[in-house]
Amino acid sequence: MKILLIEDDKDIVSFLKQALQEAKHCVDIALDGLDGEYLATTNNYDVIILDWMLPSLSGIELLERIRAKEISTPVLMLSAKGEVQDKVQGLQVGADDYLAKPFSIEELEARLIALYRRGFSKGANTIEIADISIDLTTKSVLKNAKNINIRAKEYELLLLLVKNKNSILSKAMIESQLWGSEEFINSNTIEATIYRLRSKLGKDLIKSYRNLGYKIEEQ
Repeated sequence: MKILLIEDDKDIVSFLKQALQEAKHCVDIALDGLDGEYLATTNNYDVIILDWMLPSLSGIELLERIRAKEISTPVLMLSAKGEVQDKVQGLQVGADDYLAKPFSIEELEARLIALYRRGFSKGANTIEIADISIDLTTKSVLKNAKNINIRAKEYELLLLLVKNKNSILSKAMIESQLWGSEEFINSNTIEATIYRLRSKLGKDLIKSYRNLGYKIEEQ
């Protein structure tokens, strides 16, 4: 998943960024509400993690603004506020889920996956395409029911291509979604990742379009 984390507590940011990246997610960070609004409205994310109390613009105000712009990205709201009325307010404004601090990373991860499944795989735990099965909970990939050893970026790229099946994704789009604007990658990184996926899952799964990009097709 590509996740936007909007949180002003740098200790929480450092902890969550490391934990989410270790769980094979790509994470962008905003430390205040205005930066969060900018990133949320100029990039595509699978899920937004949004703190309630933020400098410049509160989480509630930010959420109202992005929903007014018809941005439907699922939002998981974090807050030290644990009262029922606070949860109700967040959900009424447009949050999809609510998690009170303190929380466990395991619960956060489970809720993120649930939000992602809801919008991507219609609530299913697994995605099937051709002879490939992707388990969103365990992040495992099977080909013909045989487990395939797959790296974090390979998994994320496969998921991105499946999510956008029948559409060509350019290298620039892939780089933006999986590596983010702050992470430098070599010019052949995407090609190398595609090559490894093909070698593991079959050369015909991912199609190349010269000077355009890559696509997974499904009839």
